[in-house]
Amino acid sequence: MPTSRLTIAYDGSPFAGWARQPGQRTVQGELERALAIVLRQGVALTVAGRTDTGVHAWGQVASYPGPPPERLDGVNALLPPEIAVLDARLAPDGFDARRDAIARTYCYRVLARRQRDPFELGRALHWPHRLDEAVLHACAALLPGTHDFTAFTPTETDHVRFERIVSSARWVRDGDILAFWITADAFMRNMIRALVGTMLEVAGGRRDVDGFARLLTGRPRSEGGHTAPAHGLYFASVDYGERS
Repeated sequence: MPTSRLTIAYDGSPFAGWARQPGQRTVQGELERALAIVLRQGVALTVAGRTDTGVHAWGQVASYPGPPPERLDGVNALLPPEIAVLDARLAPDGFDARRDAIARTYCYRVLARRQRDPFELGRALHWPHRLDEAVLHACAALLPGTHDFTAFTPTETDHVRFERIVSSARWVRDGDILAFWITADAFMRNMIRALVGTMLEVAGGRRDVDGFARLLTGRPRSEGGHTAPAHGLYFASVDYGERS
């Protein structure tokens, strides 16, 4: 049976995350419903990264066994306006959007100015407080490599391995927006949001860079900073290496 690969963008604001849940409106649920109508058969999507409630995506990837839809317009016409399938194609035999991913990239957007911006409502975290950008860059520079991120994921978790390999991390300013970009082999629940919340505390003078560095050695969650809200986070892209 052929395997299909979808590239998807969505505004996560009205959904209870990616994963299908009974009685909840989810991205996966909406996509599987639309695909079942177009393909005239049920599909079960496997996704590269399961986003939480309120998290957005620019380039999410999902796969399923079966042919791709012949026309994207037909699928998108059945989806809510907050979801769009950008691409649908045949993938290599046995392709799995989750297992075959070798790296995932996320972006967290911060509106760093005193005044709020109505056009960034629900799209970026408004941060009107003190902010030392040099400190943000210093924190980001500590992240590449293999670290224990226990301090940046909830205490109650199903994870058994807390080490992750970060290949790149950086803050980039574009006008009033400060964007944190991070690429790693995988991420734990709330990991990026907890990293951002803690780095903002360092940049605001409530913590120091040395303390942030110690958190990367497997310190307990209670020593980490607050978790930034979901609406600033975007699933940006996936790297499949030769499987792409």
